[in-house]
Amino acid sequence: MKKMNLVLGVSALAILVGCDSGSDYTPAADASGENIFSTACTECHKPISADVAIIISEGVANKEAIINKVQSGSMRMTAFPNIQGDAADRLAEYVLANSATQ
Repeated sequence: MKKMNLVLGVSALAILVGCDSGSDYTPAADASGENIFSTACTECHKPISADVAIIISEGVANKEAIINKVQSGSMRMTAFPNIQGDAADRLAEYVLANSATQ
């Protein structure tokens, strides 16, 4: 039993550490917000209906907060520091237009 708890604990830690690592993904200069989202975000943020994903809480339901979260990441979200400038703006606008808050 102790061995199983140890294995589960180490596995959970490895998952958490992996989720907090940064990504070196850099979108093409002309990439749309939808393209950036489908390339960088859909591995973790699956749509719940046609085009809607629950990916933002009410506290980050604004463009600046979304850009900050994307670039900085968190314990549960990979950071994408290379999504900058106009690409970050297009991604944030896409997220706001196609997300539900939770």
